[in-house]
Amino acid sequence: MSHPIILLLLPLLLSSAIAAAAPPLRPGFYSKTCPEAEAIVRDVLSEAMARETRTAASIMRLQFHDCLVNGCDGSLLLDETAEMAGEKSALSNVNSLRAFEVVDQIKEALEMACPRVVSCADLLIMAARDAVLLSGGPKWEVKLGRQDSMSASQEASNDIMPSPRANATFLITLFAKFQLSVQDLVALSGSHSIGKARCFSIVFRLYNQSGSGRSDPNIDPEYREKLNKLCPQGGDENVTGDLDATPETFDNQYFKDLLGGRGFMNSDQTLVSLPETRKYVEIFSKNQKRFFKAFVEGMIKLGDLQSGKPGEIRKNCRVVNIISNQELLETIQ
Repeated sequence: MSHPIILLLLPLLLSSAIAAAAPPLRPGFYSKTCPEAEAIVRDVLSEAMARETRTAASIMRLQFHDCLVNGCDGSLLLDETAEMAGEKSALSNVNSLRAFEVVDQIKEALEMACPRVVSCADLLIMAARDAVLLSGGPKWEVKLGRQDSMSASQEASNDIMPSPRANATFLITLFAKFQLSVQDLVALSGSHSIGKARCFSIVFRLYNQSGSGRSDPNIDPEYREKLNKLCPQGGDENVTGDLDATPETFDNQYFKDLLGGRGFMNSDQTLVSLPETRKYVEIFSKNQKRFFKAFVEGMIKLGDLQSGKPGEIRKNCRVVNIISNQELLETIQ
């Protein structure tokens, strides 16, 4: 039978149990509480990539779509409920984001080793870093210590996440809102060095750019012919195409492709349209080490985006925790 005092104090106890202020982010956050955490994330991700290489790009994309919406708090991972519209159903995410089951597998392994210690938000940061590393890209030390949000915001996701049709001017303005520079924008766009995207993202470029009824004149003619075959007008828009010529290897080929008019999406190709963005496309196309360095700097800045709101450590990344009366009693004892 529930204790009457507990029932009366439930709202207050619940908030105090889950709303502790998050400590500052730092490397090695789990060195004592879950020393094997980073190895677990990498091992499970590696196994998933062995089954499907595209998993790396899918996992990395989750960090972008999580961090740009109210900070890196795992809100993207929450399933929709009758009371809450989830971010997974936002315009830029629905029928597009994938690999949520891989996140579930990583979280299950972490919970087996260290119950309720590693947040889903941190899981995404570690997994995105490892996705790059396991694809041939750079390695870096991640700052950890994030908490998981108690809700999602489909509205914020719809307002913030850029469309595949976005132009360079819009992207510069968007990234500036997060204190991300033009170099950060171009370097982080290099995440499209790996992975695929749907025909849905480019049919307008091929057949009705800017409402003209014609294709984007900036597409290389031979590449356009290839895309026309992949994505015929009126065809299946869920068919996918490679984002660059080496879609399974994290390298600087993406930037070389942009200079040759072979960017898959408008939001890619537009980076050569302005002097301030083209400058970095040219630098990164010639110097992979420079690209890797700028990409790491951008990913760390992206990971630093925080809402400042209190949260929790979810047991299941898809749902907020349900705290029992017994757990509440233990909290105040």
